[in-house]
Amino acid sequence: MKIKILLTFFIIVWIGLVVRVFHLSIQFNEYYEGLSENNSIKSELSAPVRGEILDRNNEPIAINELGFKIAFAPHLTKGKDTKLLDKEIDYLLSMIPTLDPKKIAKTYKQQDSYYNHAFIDVVDFVPHETVIPIYALMNLRDTIKISPSPKRLYPYGMVGSHLIGYVAKANQKEIDADPSLKLLGHVGKNGIEKYYNRYLQGVAGERRIKVNAHNVEIEEIGRSATQENRNLVLNIDMNLQNFITQAFETRVGAIVVMDIHGAVYAAGSYPEYDLNAFVSGISSSEWNALMLSVDAPFTNKLINGLYPPGSTIKTGMGLIYTTSGMLDEHSSVSCSGSMKLGNRSFRCWKNHGHGSTDLSKAITQSCDDYFYKGSLQVGIERMSKGMIRMGLGKKSGVDLPNEFIGTVPSRAWKREKFNKPWYQGETLNTSIGQGDFLVTPMQIAQQTALMATGVLPIPHIAKTIGNNPYLPKPLDVLTPQEKQRLPIVQKAMRGVCNDPGGTAKAYVYTRFPIAGKTGTAQTTGIAQNVKQRQNEHSMDYFSRSHAWFTTYGPADNPQFIVTVMVEHGGHGGEATGGIVSSIYNKLDDLGYIKKAPPQEQ
Repeated sequence: MKIKILLTFFIIVWIGLVVRVFHLSIQFNEYYEGLSENNSIKSELSAPVRGEILDRNNEPIAINELGFKIAFAPHLTKGKDTKLLDKEIDYLLSMIPTLDPKKIAKTYKQQDSYYNHAFIDVVDFVPHETVIPIYALMNLRDTIKISPSPKRLYPYGMVGSHLIGYVAKANQKEIDADPSLKLLGHVGKNGIEKYYNRYLQGVAGERRIKVNAHNVEIEEIGRSATQENRNLVLNIDMNLQNFITQAFETRVGAIVVMDIHGAVYAAGSYPEYDLNAFVSGISSSEWNALMLSVDAPFTNKLINGLYPPGSTIKTGMGLIYTTSGMLDEHSSVSCSGSMKLGNRSFRCWKNHGHGSTDLSKAITQSCDDYFYKGSLQVGIERMSKGMIRMGLGKKSGVDLPNEFIGTVPSRAWKREKFNKPWYQGETLNTSIGQGDFLVTPMQIAQQTALMATGVLPIPHIAKTIGNNPYLPKPLDVLTPQEKQRLPIVQKAMRGVCNDPGGTAKAYVYTRFPIAGKTGTAQTTGIAQNVKQRQNEHSMDYFSRSHAWFTTYGPADNPQFIVTVMVEHGGHGGEATGGIVSSIYNKLDDLGYIKKAPPQEQ
């Protein structure tokens, strides 16, 4: 009986062993073959060269400076013993004395471990001319590895900084989202560099090799080439871009210069900052200076600066009024300088009023009273929906990252945001671009293009991506009635810059007639008991109004939009008219203004 039990036990054990062998050798064959292949086949990735950014005349805006990075072999430290590391650092300093030994040691120690068998980058960039004379000698050293490493360079420094953006070291969050950044090291952080980062950075190449147990290469299995040097051509003219920076001088604010199809030829957010400072890493003191400055140089005011639009929206608002069914172009009001609503007085900017005022005069001379009284008939819902349809309160679609949408107030907006009712006084404030109304300079430029042409273009900075032109399709947003009445608004906008009573007439000196709308957007309220407004220039700087002037030109043959906003600049035309005029004259000098063909008789 015992013999039978032992035999049975041995048979069961042998059957189990046979089943396990079958399982490992047959069923898991493919699995272990795969592991074996991974152990014997390695991939070597090659980083692509980042594409350059060029202006419309092929002038370089962002280029790659030739250079090298330096790496040390792993395991040069053993606990607290750093003799081997110190020896390599001393050797490196004997070759390149300008390097920082403390930074090299710190960088190395942060990455060195028993589990890391790859070379450790200790110097990100050394100029080409520094390395070439010593390259052969250093390359003989087994513990040092020298690899090509181009560095981003911005030849124009701070000019156009908010448009161009910059590249800097990728952080862990960015690497997790795009693992290729672990190889590339740098990523677009802002502006065009960020928006078109995937295109500009290219695609890494791969070389697959077979190695033996000693990690010695046996043969090359295959390779794929890098996709690199993907250049990006912009609509920007750096000659013009440099000019607007000089024209803006020390002011704070923004400029947009684009054609009527939305191609941005120049644009600036001021003050600007030096892009090159960010490539290798900016110091904490420099970063704090940028972030704590009251002028917010790091904020892209073109798309992230939110301002009351003031009277700039009276053009679109007038178009809404005349097609509302409540008012038409002949409707008029008697402006005496203020309007009473309840126990409050709503003032017109002109103390003694404008007298009898229709739509054309209200736009040309910027009569607030006309828009106050008209708003009570048209109503906030029609006003709000019309403004949003005309491009405000939503993204313009410009090819820059993190664009803000601003605010077009309405009953629903206030209820959702504050859970409070709407008041008639807020309708009056909205009608002249005050109160909670907030826009970006890019939105105002876009809406001005709509007034000039009847279609809403999509602002775009890129001209060609690869070999493909970038021409976003404009939006047809006006109603048939609005298109029919648009010439009335256009004539009034011409009057702003050319008629004796026009709010910009005294400040425009262009070589050809232009059309536009000024705006003086208050930043602080005026007490009800104040009878005479204080002169803007006698007020404290931060109490002054923002100055707007948005235009198109030539008036009879629209080709370009020029929008200027000066923070705390005071009166719109006075603060901005000279800048706008000089830009149109520069466009003419550069040959961008095409003369209209002669009219047939």
